[in-house]
Amino acid sequence: MTKTATRLENLQPYFFAVIAQQLHQMRNSGIDVIALDIGSPDLPPPPGVVETLCKSASKPDTHGYTGYRGTPEFRKAVARYYKRRFDVELNPDTEILPLLGSKEGIVNLSLAYLDRGDTSLIPDISYPSYSQGARLAGGDIQWLSVNEEDGYLPQLKDLQLDKSRNPRILWLNYPNNPTGAVASNAFYADAVAFCNDHDLVLASDNPYVDVTYDGFEAGSVLEIDDAKQCSIEFMSFSKTYNMGGWRLGAAVGNAEILKRLLQVKSNIDSGHFQSVYDAGVVALDETTSDWIRERNNVYQRRRDLIMEVLQSIGLRASLPLGSLYIWAQTLDMDGSRYVQMALEGAHVAFAPGAAYGPGGEQFIRISLGIADNRLIEALDRLKHWYQSQ
Repeated sequence: MTKTATRLENLQPYFFAVIAQQLHQMRNSGIDVIALDIGSPDLPPPPGVVETLCKSASKPDTHGYTGYRGTPEFRKAVARYYKRRFDVELNPDTEILPLLGSKEGIVNLSLAYLDRGDTSLIPDISYPSYSQGARLAGGDIQWLSVNEEDGYLPQLKDLQLDKSRNPRILWLNYPNNPTGAVASNAFYADAVAFCNDHDLVLASDNPYVDVTYDGFEAGSVLEIDDAKQCSIEFMSFSKTYNMGGWRLGAAVGNAEILKRLLQVKSNIDSGHFQSVYDAGVVALDETTSDWIRERNNVYQRRRDLIMEVLQSIGLRASLPLGSLYIWAQTLDMDGSRYVQMALEGAHVAFAPGAAYGPGGEQFIRISLGIADNRLIEALDRLKHWYQSQ
């Protein structure tokens, strides 16, 4: 076989692609596996979204290319959302770039800003695409230690940058995947100042901003003065509007950074077709705060069900205020072993913490994106399995 590109030697297979194949094989052999590993919302999008898609797709003139920057109507709707939600003004023509879900924008940003010898600053517990994007670009990673005592926030005041390693990007994500941690505007202000002082791109990944609990309201880094000098933010419809499979999102903020991101994107994809953008406009403009609150109440109920039984299944966790997950520490084995034993003994699938970086080895991630009856069954299985060991 022809030799593969060198970049693949440092690019690990994506964990969820690997576990999906394992679960497929188990189910084909007749095993009923309950998946609590992937953060895919199990509830439908807001009213009107699917109807809008169907109506738009039935028109004869909505099936052509929409351009590399999406439709003006969609970009304007994103701008309205940011003004309404955060009181942040965005120019729809220069400060908003539609994405095929935020994940592709995250990886493409690394391709736009990292060469060999350049470094991405990434918390050592974080969404894998930050590090995988750096590796794909041929860049290096400086892991930033985060821990529960510090609220899983990198301590930027103590961070010493090695300029010889050419630091380029700082990644932040709050509410956080996988830990559920949240950040204050004071933390964002420190991060903006740090990135402006050190000429870094501040990449704020914010897909869980509207998935919060116990009355907490998350913010945007763009609320901070001078944030647009160095920052872009990734927003996604996957979690806010239960539209994971639609692959719709946007990057917003610094116009020059978005211009460079578009330079990469336009050589890779051609955007969505118009009906997806039309449905996205409805999601942004017509989703009510009541719909968001009721959906979050479902997740909060599931969160609380899990928290009640953690000790009886060999886990402990802090109560998350946001995101779609519980980040649980294993009590008597490492996370990867716990995941494998739970899959074999209880037929319940989790994500091992090690998939989220070197700081996650003693943890597992539990998703809330599953129907209540299946969640209750999964917890019963886990209690029986763990207590019978």
